[in-house]
Amino acid sequence: MRTAIDSAGRVVIPKALRDSLGLTAGQSLDVVERDGGLEIVPTPTPMRLVDEGNGPVAVAVVEVPELTTEMVHDVLDQTRR
Repeated sequence: MRTAIDSAGRVVIPKALRDSLGLTAGQSLDVVERDGGLEIVPTPTPMRLVDEGNGPVAVAVVEVPELTTEMVHDVLDQTRR
């Protein structure tokens, strides 16, 4: 897919890519130069380790949406295509 940089330096990520990658408005992204190209990736969710008695568990530091069974099935269906 092709896009352009506007005069303010903004790049529009095409809707089909946003949808397939699950990107949403206002989502934080990391932009880096790699091997002469531009790489844009979702910012990792900050986590901390909490010992819950049976060993450490990763807990998100920020609010994250609840992962539903339907969301898991949708991702599985997409990867099986």
